[in-house]
Amino acid sequence: MAGLINDAKEWVADEIADIPKPSADLTDVHIKHATTSAVQLKSDVTVTNPYDHELPLIEITYFLRTNDKEIASGTLSDVGGVAASAATVTEVMSEVSYDFLINLMKEIGSDWDIDYDFDVGVKVNLPIVGEFNIPLHKKGCIKLPTLSELL
Repeated sequence: MAGLINDAKEWVADEIADIPKPSADLTDVHIKHATTSAVQLKSDVTVTNPYDHELPLIEITYFLRTNDKEIASGTLSDVGGVAASAATVTEVMSEVSYDFLINLMKEIGSDWDIDYDFDVGVKVNLPIVGEFNIPLHKKGCIKLPTLSELL
């Protein structure tokens, strides 16, 4: 009897492993808009739905850091859904004061580049399973415009 139960467990595990899962991808963080008072940072999250029905997106959370200092963080709620067998792109944007970035530059260097770690969690609602989190991580470098470039 124990052998039958173990066989059943293995069969279920194999079947679940073969089920397609939603996936997501993250673009590099870049500057969308800059003024003398703030910089608007943007990244795109692409969520792909392998199922033949709409996939609800519950929320997207993000944390942008450099040298263990938080630059920006937030949660996007009610971001809609992903159509059946399709992909959806959602913009993740945040505004950071230029004063904060200048102070950050004084601490980490004068090359006007900010090396960052960007962590994003995409929470979707899977049928039967429930909430499913897709973790994403991206490392990169943001080149800040100088004040003379803004004027």
